Amino acid sequence: MTDTTFALVGYGGGARFFHAPVIEGAVGARLGFVVTTNPERAAQARAEHEGVTVVASLAEAVAGGAQAVAISTPLATHTALTEEAIGLGVAVVCDKPFAADAATARDTVRRAEAAGVLLSPYQNRRWDSDLLTVRRLLADGELGDVVRFESAFERWAPGDPPAAGGGLLRDFGAHLVDQVLHLFGPVRTVAAQTRGGAGAEHDLRVQLEHVGGVRSELSGSWKQPVPAPRFRVSGTRGTFVLDSPMDVQEETLLAGRTPTSEGAAWGAEPPSRWGTLAVGGGGVHRVPSEQGRWPDFYTAFAAAVRGEGPVPVDPWDAVATCTVVDAALASAESGATVRLTE
Repeated sequence: MTDTTFALVGYGGGARFFHAPVIEGAVGARLGFVVTTNPERAAQARAEHEGVTVVASLAEAVAGGAQAVAISTPLATHTALTEEAIGLGVAVVCDKPFAADAATARDTVRRAEAAGVLLSPYQNRRWDSDLLTVRRLLADGELGDVVRFESAFERWAPGDPPAAGGGLLRDFGAHLVDQVLHLFGPVRTVAAQTRGGAGAEHDLRVQLEHVGGVRSELSGSWKQPVPAPRFRVSGTRGTFVLDSPMDVQEETLLAGRTPTSEGAAWGAEPPSRWGTLAVGGGGVHRVPSEQGRWPDFYTAFAAAVRGEGPVPVDPWDAVATCTVVDAALASAESGATVRLTE
């Protein structure tokens, strides 16, 4: 098997911590190029990734042999860069938020389809330890029928949320919404409340009614000293609660350790961070967490480029996520519940 060669566009915090080492740790993937015009970041990329070629443009990377592109730049540049990659005929991964709104996302996906170019949004958090654990519990039927799903991205962070993400509702919301659509399917109604103006939110609450009957309650906060549980999943047989606010993969990468350096231990949560399952009439017990597997995204995308399977996340899923986030922004502004067309 010949590894798929990736070009990583951008080398800010997201690219440096959440893409480059994950690509390098993925089976069948190779980080061959970094695209940046920033001299300091170019030097940093060369120092941190032996053998990587730094170039100033996406076209240079493709001409040099890049077979796939991963875009990790501010939201305002996502669509132009993604469509540039499509125009060059190269498979492309675009970080979240995928686009500034659903209409733009839809147009980009249609362009990729018309050009026959592989496209996937970087929803790496489908491979979070905590979400994989919830999926296992749902598959095993231990909770019965899920009635309410609560999910929180809450933390205490300095300063304001980075403007590059387009606001907390688009930034955190891109993951929160994608996860619940992935678990429970399409949404019928959306209601939301935020603090801070549109594009500058620092706290959010979103209530979703899924077509299948589950009700999801999502929250995100940039200034929360006591974060809510990452998940609380309530079913007809029991409830699962996971308190740990951050997947261990994020912590590990920010500490400078990588899938390559950690090997088989990558993504393993210590028992102190396992969740708790309470079953009616059956007591309470700790639930061992699945190991997180962010590199699986790039393993699957690299295989798709070689014609060995589908992309890991369907690009139309990004359109669905943007549609719900657009509705949440409209609801937060108007104070009214938004009903989506089924």
